[in-house]
Amino acid sequence: MKRLHQIPLELIFWVVALALLATAKPHGYEDHLSFTWCPLANLGLQWCPGCGLGRSITQLFHGNIAESLKLHWFGIPALLIICMRVFTLLKLECNRIFNLKNTEEDYV
Repeated sequence: MKRLHQIPLELIFWVVALALLATAKPHGYEDHLSFTWCPLANLGLQWCPGCGLGRSITQLFHGNIAESLKLHWFGIPALLIICMRVFTLLKLECNRIFNLKNTEEDYV
């Protein structure tokens, strides 16, 4: 339990976010007009730089590349950037754990 508190919060956030996007039900392009948390869309603006990004990544997880590109062109680069960030955080955490073990063995 003590080690669970040492895991970076950002790593937990990204892994949970990707898991939720991967398990979400993919919606079509016309389904995006339902309820939204986007403040720009709720103000009545038609264009928002982030709207559709989550749905685009969900479509990617389900193998629908054309639908993903239709929802948001930045879905593929965003998924790659997030995966790279998760990999970097995991690598840093592994290095920290192994360095911690090595220093503990030096004291014995």
